[in-house]
Amino acid sequence: MALPVRSRSMDPFFLGIAAFVLAEQHVETGLKLKLGQFARAPLIAPASMEAAAAHVARALRQRDSGTAELVCLLLAAVAALFAYANFNQAAISTWSATVSPESSRLTAAGWWGVFVSIPMFVFLFLRGCWRHLVWANMLRRIARLELRLVATHPDGKGGLSFLAEYPNAYVLFVFGVSSGIAAAVAKHLMQGGLSTATLTTTMAAWLIIVIAFFAYPLSAFSKPLADLKSKTLLTLSARATVQQRAAERKLVGSNIVAPDPQEAEQPIEALDLTKQYDQTRKLSSMLINRGVVLPVAAAALVPFAAAGATKLPYKEVFSVLKKLLLV
Repeated sequence: MALPVRSRSMDPFFLGIAAFVLAEQHVETGLKLKLGQFARAPLIAPASMEAAAAHVARALRQRDSGTAELVCLLLAAVAALFAYANFNQAAISTWSATVSPESSRLTAAGWWGVFVSIPMFVFLFLRGCWRHLVWANMLRRIARLELRLVATHPDGKGGLSFLAEYPNAYVLFVFGVSSGIAAAVAKHLMQGGLSTATLTTTMAAWLIIVIAFFAYPLSAFSKPLADLKSKTLLTLSARATVQQRAAERKLVGSNIVAPDPQEAEQPIEALDLTKQYDQTRKLSSMLINRGVVLPVAAAALVPFAAAGATKLPYKEVFSVLKKLLLV
C-alpha cells in the first residue's frame, strides 16, 4: 500500500515544478506581447508616454529584484522546515516517514520532499506570484494614465480587449499551483470519504480565487471604461438632439418644441449617430469574461477533477467540471 500513496503524493510536486519552469518563458512572452500593444495601437496619449515608460522600467527592476528572490528562498526554506516537522509527527508509516514504537524516521522520499520538491515548489510558486503582483501593479498604474480609448471600438472594450487575454499566458503556472493543492486534497481523500457536494464547493472556491487573481489588475480599467461610456453617450446624445431638431425643421418647417431662429441658421451635417450610440451602449467596462478565462479555468480545475475521480464516479466528476467551466 505504501507505493500507491507515494505515487499520488509526490508526482504532483514534480508536475507543478515542471509546469512552473515551462510557464516562466511562456508568461514573459505573453505579457511582453500584450504590453507592446499599448505602443502599437497606440493607446497611451503622448503626454503620458514618459510616465508609462517609467512604470515599465520600475516593473522590470522589481521583477528582477534580488531581495524579492531572497525572500522567496527564505520562505521556501521555512516551508521545508514545516514539512520536516509534519513528516516527523506522522502517527502511522507513510511515503514520507517510517513510524515505529521507538522512533520516527524519514524515508528517502521524505528527505527528497524536504530538501528538493517542497522548497522548489514553494520558491517557484512565490516567485511567480511576486512577478504577477509586479505586472498587476504596473497595469493599475497605466490605467491611471491618459489613454486613447474609443467607445465604438469593434472589440466592445474601448480597444482594451487584448488585455483580457493575458491570463492565458498563465495556464501552465495555474496548472502547476492546482496540481500542488490537488495533491494535498488527494492525500486527505485517501484517508476519508468525499461527496460530490464537497468536491463542487472545493473546486468552485478555488476557481473564484484564480479568477480574482487575474481580475485584480484588469479591474483598474473598469473606471476609465465606464467614464468613457458615460461621456460618449452624453456627447452623442447632445449631438443627436441637435441633428434631430435640424431634421425636424427640414420636414415641418420649424421645431415643434422651443423653436429658436438662431438655431435654424446653424448648418448641420446629415450624420446618423444611431450606430455609434448603439455601439457605445454595448461597451463593457469589465475586461474579464467567461470565454477569455476558459483555458485558465480548465487548468485550475482539471487537477482537482483528477483527484476527485479517485473516490467518485468519473461521470459525476466530469459533470461537476463541465458545470463549473460553463458557469
